[in-house]
Amino acid sequence: MQAVTPFESGFLHTPDAPIGHGLVLTHGAGSNARAPLLVAIADAFCAAGITVLRCDLAFRQARPHGPPFPAMAAQDRAGLARAVLFLRNRLPGKVFLGGHSYGGRQSSMLAAEEPDLAAGLLLLSYPLHPPRRPADLRTAHFPKLSTPALFVHGTRDPFGSIEEMRAALALIAGPHEIVAIEGAGHDLGGKGSHARVAGTALAAFLQFAKLVP
Repeated sequence: MQAVTPFESGFLHTPDAPIGHGLVLTHGAGSNARAPLLVAIADAFCAAGITVLRCDLAFRQARPHGPPFPAMAAQDRAGLARAVLFLRNRLPGKVFLGGHSYGGRQSSMLAAEEPDLAAGLLLLSYPLHPPRRPADLRTAHFPKLSTPALFVHGTRDPFGSIEEMRAALALIAGPHEIVAIEGAGHDLGGKGSHARVAGTALAAFLQFAKLVP
């Protein structure tokens, strides 16, 4: 069981048996904090005792629909930093940061800018490049990324194949791993499969972040 309470920019999941750690989780360019994938991830992590804050990025708080503004990317990252500090100020353990697609990209960019902010990253469907434009890589910050990062990626993601992801991740300075979700696209599964993906992500992250023996 868990308590889910509205937060100023999303929802706070509080576990019945907390283990002291927390996760800030955010959404992709076309979505919001209510995305089914984020809800499934938050539920799974909270059931494992991890407090989860799933939040809307600044661009989504500014308007309910539409893509992010490039000029607002810094504000998106600033909002994530405030969310991480919110959990850090109320939890005794580690606080992690992550998101889906655009949200994961902004999380990783923030971690490259502020390496001491979060204890680790959970990056769901990292948008390595736009579909059908494999040369337009979004990896400029990877060499500065020292925060441990776990990537969860579908084998049918048009924003980057598993092979392309593995090649790009070699640029990352810090510890990193990739978990492949067989048959999943950019949304990491269709109807009814988000719980399965959330379970896989949780098990991998607990091991990667050394939260279990």
